[in-house]
Amino acid sequence: RILVRDSPVAQSTGTFASLISDIATQVEDILGSEFKSRGFDQKLAPLYAQALVGMVALTGQWWLDARKPKKAEVAAHLVNLAWHGLDGLEQKPRLIGHRRQ
Repeated sequence: RILVRDSPVAQSTGTFASLISDIATQVEDILGSEFKSRGFDQKLAPLYAQALVGMVALTGQWWLDARKPKKAEVAAHLVNLAWHGLDGLEQKPRLIGHRRQ
């Protein structure tokens, strides 16, 4: 659970936005390396990093309020969308290696 979710806007560190920005920067570095090795335009890494991190962060915020479905199911659906896109979306995704509780 992210404890800084509702931190004051005037605070420059420890806020939800600054945490997400830090994570997106790290994801950008990873994607930039992968894009380079695959011959993709590295200039697009920030866009994809923001998209992936935003998708996960906002879904996480929503889930904190809704608490349904179970976390593992939410994670499976996020991976499904990120991995397959809308074109190859699976109807009932599951996490590989995840133990059912």
